[in-house]
Amino acid sequence: MKKINKLKWLLGACILVMQSSLACDICGCGVGNSYVGILPDFNREIIGIRYRFNSLLSHLGRDGMHTYLTTEESYQTLELWGGWNIGRHFRVMASLPYSLDKQTNQGTTKSKNGIGDISVSGYYQLLNSRSAAGDHHLLVQSLWLGGSVKLPTGQYNPKDKSLIDENANLFQLGTGSVDFSINGMYDVRIQDLGLNVTANYKINTTNAYNYRYGNKFSSSGQFYYKFRTKKSLIIAPNAGILFESGQRDTDHGFTVDISGGSLTMATLGVELAYQRISLGGNWQTPVSQRLAEGVIRANNRFMLHLAIAI
Repeated sequence: MKKINKLKWLLGACILVMQSSLACDICGCGVGNSYVGILPDFNREIIGIRYRFNSLLSHLGRDGMHTYLTTEESYQTLELWGGWNIGRHFRVMASLPYSLDKQTNQGTTKSKNGIGDISVSGYYQLLNSRSAAGDHHLLVQSLWLGGSVKLPTGQYNPKDKSLIDENANLFQLGTGSVDFSINGMYDVRIQDLGLNVTANYKINTTNAYNYRYGNKFSSSGQFYYKFRTKKSLIIAPNAGILFESGQRDTDHGFTVDISGGSLTMATLGVELAYQRISLGGNWQTPVSQRLAEGVIRANNRFMLHLAIAI
């Protein structure tokens, strides 16, 4: 039973890592934010590391045409994260990102590296039930609600806004503001086939330079299936869809037209869990998008992770 519990929390942890930070606050036109994903079902501390890669095209012309200003942008993030249980119903998680950002235009490259915005989250489990579904199946349900705070530890440089040449304010290591979010996650599983539904709403505040990124909403649905081997290895492929929507930014109280928008992405991933170690990856591709009035186009994203129980 202990071994089964270990595998269970490891699978939950790896899917959470897969989903929790695929869309950062700045890149992707700022429309995305960490969404909850499947919370790890662990009885101890856990620590992990993940690598994310997002890319996009900026300075697009009318109808998405390339111009001499069109720029390729990439945002790589290496993130250290951890989780702790407090009693039976409370959970605290924190993450520390390090970003490597790059812009390339007509053979000229500009880069920016450094610590990003630290975030701390807390969750409360409202529902945790197990019941019979038919004669030989088990129905498992869980519901978590929580919130998080993001601290302005990443550098924000007002000189990099680039609003004069009609480009979104993306090339920053942090928002420069204290931001908050409300998170929810519902998971239902019949035996090894499950569905995970999440929702997140992020509330941004105005930074010291009177710039405020628009509030953001994200929601996702993920189907997954756990294949169990005789050697206690769990292989869990998963697939689903992610929707993100962001309001427009404001600069000194004025609305920034080149900001906000919406994005829908299809997701596909696989997770492995064995004893105290989990690893996996996830790939996302845009299905439809309208970012910053069409000036920004999001490309594919991917993420890799490793988590270990302490």
